[in-house]
Amino acid sequence: MTTTSVIELKRSALANNLDFIRNHIHSHSKISSVVKGNAYGHGTREFVSLAESEGIDHFSVFSADEAEQVFNCKKPGTTIMIMGWLENEQVEWAIENDVEFYIFDLNFVNEAIEASKKVKKPAKVHIEVETGMNRTGFKNKTLREVISLIEDNKECFNIKGLCTHYAGAESIANHVRIQKQIRNFNRIYRNLASNGIKPDLRHTACSAAAMNYPGTCMDMVRIGILQYGFWPSPETFIQYAHRQTDKSDPLTRVLKWKSKIMTIKEVKEGDFISYGTNYLAQENKKIAVIPVGYSSGYNRVLSNQGRVLINETFANVIGLVNMNMMIVDVTRINSVKRGDEVVLIGRQGDHEITVNSFSAMSDSMNYEMLVRLPQNIERRIVN
Repeated sequence: MTTTSVIELKRSALANNLDFIRNHIHSHSKISSVVKGNAYGHGTREFVSLAESEGIDHFSVFSADEAEQVFNCKKPGTTIMIMGWLENEQVEWAIENDVEFYIFDLNFVNEAIEASKKVKKPAKVHIEVETGMNRTGFKNKTLREVISLIEDNKECFNIKGLCTHYAGAESIANHVRIQKQIRNFNRIYRNLASNGIKPDLRHTACSAAAMNYPGTCMDMVRIGILQYGFWPSPETFIQYAHRQTDKSDPLTRVLKWKSKIMTIKEVKEGDFISYGTNYLAQENKKIAVIPVGYSSGYNRVLSNQGRVLINETFANVIGLVNMNMMIVDVTRINSVKRGDEVVLIGRQGDHEITVNSFSAMSDSMNYEMLVRLPQNIERRIVN
C-alpha cells in the first residue's frame, strides 16, 4: 500500500555521480559504497540494487544488522564490510557468510579467533589503526600485541585490509592534523609489512579525503555522501570548484521526496491556522494540507519556516508542523487541486528544495537530515 509520501531514487543521478568519482580517484582505487544509516536515508535495499546495476560490488556498513540487510538483497559475489559493531554471536555469522569486518581492540581479536576456530573458517578482517582521530583503532603499543596474536593464529585470519579514518578531512582547518595522520598510517603500514603482514587493501579515504587529499585514495575508497549527490561540506565543494574552469556543481542529487495535496480549504483573515496561536492569517488565505509531519521526518523546527514546491511554485509552511500533517499557503498558486504533487526535497521544474535548506533552518548537517528519513517511507527507483 502506498505511503503518504514517496522517496524516489534517480538511476541517472547515481550513474553521473559514480562517473564523477571514478574520474577523480586513481584508476586502481576500488569504490566501497557506504550504505550505513539506511543508505544515508535513501533505503538500503533499493540503493544496493541501484548501485550494483552501476557496477558497485563492495558495500560498507556500520553494524551486523546493517550487514544482514545488505546480505539479504545483494548479488552473489558482492562484498560486505562491517566498519563498527558486532555482538559476540554475530562474529560467527559474519565469518560463515564471508562478511568482512574491522578489528580494533584486543578483545575483539580474541573473539574473532574463537569464532574462527568454532566455524573452522578464517575471519576476513580489516585492521583499523589509530592515527590521530582517537575514536576506534589500535594504538602502536596494542598493535604489537595484535601482530603477535595474528602470527600465532594465522589460520584464523585472512587480512583483507589496513585502514584508518581521518579527523575532519572536509575542513582546511584540520589540514595539519590530517597530514600527520597520513604519515602515521604510512609508517604503520611499513611496520606491518616488515613483520610479514601484508593486507590486500589499504583504505583510508572517505568522500572528503578522496576529494581534498587524492593521495589518500590508495587501493580502495569508502564513498558515502558524495555518491548520493551531496558534498561533505561547502568548503569541500569550494576547494574543488577553485581548481575548475566550470564552477557549476557536477553532482546530481539521487533522492527526491514528494507527497500530494490531501485537501484544500479557505481561511478568513484574522483566523489562526493549525495548533494554538502560532500563525494568524493577515489576509484571506487558501491553504493546502499535506499528509506529512514530524513522524514522517519533516522536522517540527520547520514550522512557519519550511517551503515546498507545488506546480513549480514555492509554497510556505504556515502554522505548526503536526505529527502527520502540515499546512502550506497556496493563496497565490493557480489551478491548485487535491492530488497535486508536493515536492519536499528535490526539483520541480526550474526550482529545487535542497537538503541544505532544511539543514540551515534546523542547524543540522545534511547527513543528519537524510538519515532521519523514516525507513517506512516507500522508496522507488526511477530513471
